[in-house]
Amino acid sequence: MAIIGGVGFAVSRFFKFPIRTGPVTLTYWGLWEPEEVIRPLLDEFQTVHPNVKVEYQMQSPPEYRERLQSALSQGRGPDIFRIHNTWIPMLRSSLSPVPENIYTASDMETLFYPAVKSDLRVGSDYYAIPLEIDGLGLFVNNDLLQQAGLSVPQNWDDLRAAALAMSRCDSEDGKCTGEGRILISGAALGNTENVDHWQDILSVLMYQNNVNPGNPAANASAATDVLDYFKGFSSLYHIWDSSLPNSTTQFASGKAGFYFGPSWRVFDIKTLNPNLNFSVYPIPQLPVDPSRGEQPVTWAAYWVESVNAKSPNTQMAWELVKFLSSSDSLNKFYDQAVSSGRDFGEPFSRMELSGQAVSDPFIGPFISQAPLAKSWYLASFTHDGQSGINSRLSEAFSKALLGELDVNSLTTEINQILSGYGISTALPEQ
Repeated sequence: MAIIGGVGFAVSRFFKFPIRTGPVTLTYWGLWEPEEVIRPLLDEFQTVHPNVKVEYQMQSPPEYRERLQSALSQGRGPDIFRIHNTWIPMLRSSLSPVPENIYTASDMETLFYPAVKSDLRVGSDYYAIPLEIDGLGLFVNNDLLQQAGLSVPQNWDDLRAAALAMSRCDSEDGKCTGEGRILISGAALGNTENVDHWQDILSVLMYQNNVNPGNPAANASAATDVLDYFKGFSSLYHIWDSSLPNSTTQFASGKAGFYFGPSWRVFDIKTLNPNLNFSVYPIPQLPVDPSRGEQPVTWAAYWVESVNAKSPNTQMAWELVKFLSSSDSLNKFYDQAVSSGRDFGEPFSRMELSGQAVSDPFIGPFISQAPLAKSWYLASFTHDGQSGINSRLSEAFSKALLGELDVNSLTTEINQILSGYGISTALPEQ
């Protein structure tokens, strides 16, 4: 369908409001990126669109989702805002669909990684555009690995064996047998109290073990195996417990061999310990049978840009998001982040840019995993608040890990949470 120029009325869903010819001010709520990193791009857009002024406001993460949703519901929200990829069901009524003259559905599926299709699409419409991709990487303490004479594990059995070999406790023989204070944790896994990103780890383990995280009772035995594997690092092997600091701090202090986290944790770890000798690798896998169509599964958790459905400037807002998501802009965005003093910028969301970062020692592993990445609503550090979908599912899965819910009861609770957002427990199309 073509846009008819010079007509002062809406055409289909392309324009919900009259076309404005006078000055336009766009309010943009961002997260993570300070204004000095994104401002050069916004200025460039304003140069091409001299009637547009972009006001960028970097938001504070705590309670961000509640503040955003409240502002949107009261009709005073920003024109453009950053949300987590799992928030579409919570905010959909306030979101403008991506117009076809910005990106068609085919464009979205060709330009961006496959997770976008299941995460950002409802029916035939997309409701956000990604400027980055992220997920879960295996962080390795190189010194502990070398001292143990081990190689980087490729599967979860090898990771458990390596973690046991690296662990040290304050016992007579130094082994961790259920007694003695933990001195070195082979792997930061085992509970929900102080293991950062346990939700992402558990979700991807479910996927790899052929479990639908939205309906674990459908493969109860496999789901139970996942829960037992995760909590075994604490309950069986005593290489992790609640007396330790959070896993990010434990790894940064040089007292954990393996740690799981997204790319941005590199900055936290380097800030905590600039001298730590560590590397990042793709996460381990479970065996797959290609004859049954199985393939490795990795994790996706990332942030996207959406437009306020009630904005009087939806078309121009989407024009800005399209500009920011272009290959040229993403490269400039990345370079500006590096110029500000960071080791790297946001991992590129466009598949065509993968070759420019796949060899980077820190974000390369995340880029290499992106084509096989899946996402779900059990995700960590989204700041969606106590009433948010991520927080509510985290509470349910935490009770399952503590033994307060069996798999059937967990599934019932999951269904109650998801049904409130109109979400089917069936896996989304990949």
